[in-house]
Amino acid sequence: MSVIANANMQADAASQKAGIKLTPKRRSIFALLLASQTPLSAYELAEQFKNEHGQSIPPMSVYRMLDFLTENNLAHKLTSENKFVSCAHSTCSHTHEVPQFLICENCHQVKEIGIKKEVFEALKLSVEQAGFVLKQSQLELRCLCAECSKAT
Repeated sequence: MSVIANANMQADAASQKAGIKLTPKRRSIFALLLASQTPLSAYELAEQFKNEHGQSIPPMSVYRMLDFLTENNLAHKLTSENKFVSCAHSTCSHTHEVPQFLICENCHQVKEIGIKKEVFEALKLSVEQAGFVLKQSQLELRCLCAECSKAT
């Protein structure tokens, strides 16, 4: 089974669980995220949708679709970029480590990695000991990918 077919099965399951229909437009936005090598904004997704399907879709509609995808662990929002990526684990149903993102400063490629839960718990404890409450577990690390680091 292809990666996209497997991801679509996960998206179908998430839709059924949420009691929401995975419309053709939602499926198309998800497919655009899956195919992209770099994070995309709602506006970029709306533009790609228009180019691919010949019809406009309002960015606010794309944001609602992205909310559904992120709420169901099919996509992630990169807060530092205000862009979205498909979840690297959207094709499987088992639990994973806490997701972290390596973002190439040059080519904007993103790689999702996991941090072991014990490491995350130690980080969370450290934050609490400093008198703060952790609001978000996602880390976005600025890096250079292997290709871009060779070029510098």
